[in-house]
Amino acid sequence: MQIDLTVNGKRTSLDAEPRLLLVHALRDRLGLTGTHVGCDTSSCGACTVLLDGVSVKSCTMFAVQASGHDVTTIEGIGDADELHPMQEAFWTAHGLQCGYCTTGMIVSAVDLLQRNPDPSDDEIRAGLEGNLCRCTGYENIVKAVRAAGKAMRENAPRSSVRDLMSIHPPAEEPPPSGEVIIPPQLQGAST
Repeated sequence: MQIDLTVNGKRTSLDAEPRLLLVHALRDRLGLTGTHVGCDTSSCGACTVLLDGVSVKSCTMFAVQASGHDVTTIEGIGDADELHPMQEAFWTAHGLQCGYCTTGMIVSAVDLLQRNPDPSDDEIRAGLEGNLCRCTGYENIVKAVRAAGKAMRENAPRSSVRDLMSIHPPAEEPPPSGEVIIPPQLQGAST
């Protein structure tokens, strides 16, 4: 089946089996490997992309469902030469951890700030609850989203996110030694 979609601003056509998942079309057919396959059940959010500007889990969506729509992957958010304020804030605030979840977190956070340009910390956590960081590093992710939101509201030049972070540096509050932080999504999931 022939599908037509716009990916990161470029129109493209694919011959896709009806059962081809969007994440596999992006990664395997279009070479956009920034979108990750994590849990394959839409729980972790590593596969998050924007569909017509709204975040969706591409591991539970067929590529044919994206036909006629605009898809934005992490590669369309920004690149190494011109980072999006959210990317720069994740870098500056050390929100990257191992990096596997980062692309989905950034895409979801961009969607969140489009809907709510000045979210509270609780609203940031609620907005990202569909994304899991298995490194349990949520505090710096929240700080990154807050800093990116401030930079975007002030329409600051992209390089100024670092300046914003240095004015309000992230607090150094590592968890007590040996303490394991369990994300709310995983609490009660063991045993």
